[in-house]
Amino acid sequence: MDSNVSGPKVVVGVDGSPSSYAALRWAVRYADLVGATVDAVTAWELPGLYGWSGPAVDMDVDRDEARDRMRQELTDVLGADAAGSVRTHVVHGNPAEVLLRAAEGAEALVVGSRGRGGFARALLGSVGQHVTQHATCPVVLVRPEPPKPEPK
Repeated sequence: MDSNVSGPKVVVGVDGSPSSYAALRWAVRYADLVGATVDAVTAWELPGLYGWSGPAVDMDVDRDEARDRMRQELTDVLGADAAGSVRTHVVHGNPAEVLLRAAEGAEALVVGSRGRGGFARALLGSVGQHVTQHATCPVVLVRPEPPKPEPK
């Protein structure tokens, strides 16, 4: 991950879940208050890839597609202006470990309370639980925003 931008940073995990979008919005607001940049990080693993004899996977194409999808999601969630100020990082690896590395020296690590793979009744996802126990900076867990009531 590039760390050539100096100054305070806020790292946020984004996985496409409503909870991670709420974390993204929180991270942008907080970074604005403390004068920090926002690093939005998404990570993925390909289970069984090692030693797998299935079709070849082009990691560069997959990363490019994931980066494009992430940029579009940021624009959808934040609007074009705010999304343009967020640095994106698409990283292959264990999500919790990728986030912990990215958050070294950060003002805060922000994650949703439950990710995509979360059990519906779980209060805290496995990535959130792992980073709260091992991060070297403050960790903020953000719950998904409740749905807005429909106008009558």
